[in-house]
Amino acid sequence: MLRNERNFSKAKNRLQRILPVLLMILCITVSPYAASRASAASAAPSHIDAVLLIDVSNSMNKSDKNKIANEAMKMFIDMLSTQGDKVGIVAYTDKVQREKALLGIKSAGDKEDLKNFIDGLSRGPYTDLAVGMEEAVKVLENGSDPGHEPMIVMLADGNNDLNEASGRKQSDSDKELKAAVEAAKQKGYPVYTIGLNADGKLNKNILAGLSSETGGKAFTTNSADDLPQILSEIFASHLKLKVVPVPSITANGDYQEVTVNVPNGSVLEANISIMSSKPVTAKLSNPAGKEVAIPSDKVLLSKSSSYTLIKLLSPEEGDWKLQVKGVPKDKIDINLVFNYDLELKLDALPSKSYGKGDTVDISSHLFSNGTEVTESSLYQDMKAVLLVTDKDTGQVQEIPLDNSGAEFKGAFEIKDNHEYELKVRAEESSFYRESDVLTINAKTGTVATTPPSAGTPAGEEPAEEKTSNTLYYIIGGIVLLLAAAAAFWLLRSKANRGFVGQLVVEVVDGNTGEKTYPQYKKLAAFRGKFTLHQLLQLAPELKESEKLIFTPGTHDRLLLRGGEGISVERSGRAVDTSRGLEMKSGDRVTVSLQTVDKTILLEYLI
Repeated sequence: MLRNERNFSKAKNRLQRILPVLLMILCITVSPYAASRASAASAAPSHIDAVLLIDVSNSMNKSDKNKIANEAMKMFIDMLSTQGDKVGIVAYTDKVQREKALLGIKSAGDKEDLKNFIDGLSRGPYTDLAVGMEEAVKVLENGSDPGHEPMIVMLADGNNDLNEASGRKQSDSDKELKAAVEAAKQKGYPVYTIGLNADGKLNKNILAGLSSETGGKAFTTNSADDLPQILSEIFASHLKLKVVPVPSITANGDYQEVTVNVPNGSVLEANISIMSSKPVTAKLSNPAGKEVAIPSDKVLLSKSSSYTLIKLLSPEEGDWKLQVKGVPKDKIDINLVFNYDLELKLDALPSKSYGKGDTVDISSHLFSNGTEVTESSLYQDMKAVLLVTDKDTGQVQEIPLDNSGAEFKGAFEIKDNHEYELKVRAEESSFYRESDVLTINAKTGTVATTPPSAGTPAGEEPAEEKTSNTLYYIIGGIVLLLAAAAAFWLLRSKANRGFVGQLVVEVVDGNTGEKTYPQYKKLAAFRGKFTLHQLLQLAPELKESEKLIFTPGTHDRLLLRGGEGISVERSGRAVDTSRGLEMKSGDRVTVSLQTVDKTILLEYLI
């Protein structure tokens, strides 16, 4: 009781300190000014939620004898943004062999953890494509951020090899694979396939069908030499980028120079991938001619047995000079992909009613980090067109737009009482962007959807905002009342702290080696503490697991304490849990039970 009172007092004091700040933030958030700014703000830079899906059956010893798939996955991880993207891994045979749920990348260490996980993958008998696809979809369903771009990258030879003793038939697998592909299609999860064909037995049609059905792309390879181009194409396709061609080099033993042109100041990252069968060294100079250390604060370096990746962070606009030295006569392939913080928006139409014979004036602007781009040079470097689709006839009209100023503008005439869809596409050599679709129904004379205006004159409120300010004030008052109620509730809580995130649970049978499918246990329903036995649904044979107790930690972490006789390992080493072991997102532990020959694998994720 005394401890609870002390905890309650501490919670009360903390709340008294932060409550004024919370209320101020709420006031700002719900004000009409904040709402109007939010409506005009651009979305954050696109981030990826990717599941790397790999066939680790014994058949891959022939179709991928050099483990190109492992190199591809590691290179994919290195190409991801330094912060914000999420990656999961599913390794399958005719069952899920190993799995890593979506992990948010927050540091170089997170990427290294993922690559170490890949290096630890082993192969096993039999193959069932349906098992892998089903699990990849589940991983995205359980961990994908609604604001991110989800995708599945599958590395396989496309062939099934089912265990006859299990009684499973090809028709069973086909049916489940079809259902998994349909689920991916419905949820917007494109599948990019990399077919591995070292033995010439690739089932190309199966993999191409998976990609086609879900809106992805299919690639094939039997050599690591193709990886930079393939992975660059996948990134480019998914994030509306273009691969910038860089001529290949035949090494002569000396440094050979290529130019890397950073076209504008909106480049977030420049990925320079270098592929060579022999080791290479590189030097880099910025547009001012000054040599830049590799690696350094703004230049990251990743290396593997088959590739080198140099990532420039927020690089200066202009011509960078890359010098590469390799073993004489060795072929060096270089690929370049830029990542941009740019969004293209249509301005609100001047009228809300259009019919046959009317002319529709179109203007569109680029936004960077939520701010309208006003540098005319960026617009002039791009080619923009208005794509008008007549929904009644299916015909598409392409109208060039003027880019002489700091906008794209043009017009088209409505020639029939039809329904039309409009969008702007703007592109240059390294990327393209498309606006949202705007629908005009000339049959009814109305505009079905109107995007927020990017060009409202300074000091003038859009009409929609003028009519909705009163509503914002009402909502603001309600939110403030709710905040006060929440504060009162917090003061009455008496330190009954809750949990965040989820634990991924797998149980391995020591006698057979069989492992259960990963179970995602969300922790929000627990309060104060819970035992591992509760998480395992109180299974009688696993009663020993009640000795392991979880409590909430600070900074969204998890504390676990073990009683006498419970064995816990982290990173292969036994740990003392008597005083509490802290787990952060991405941490994995292994719990070995003594009364039954079973091992429990746990991974904590937020």
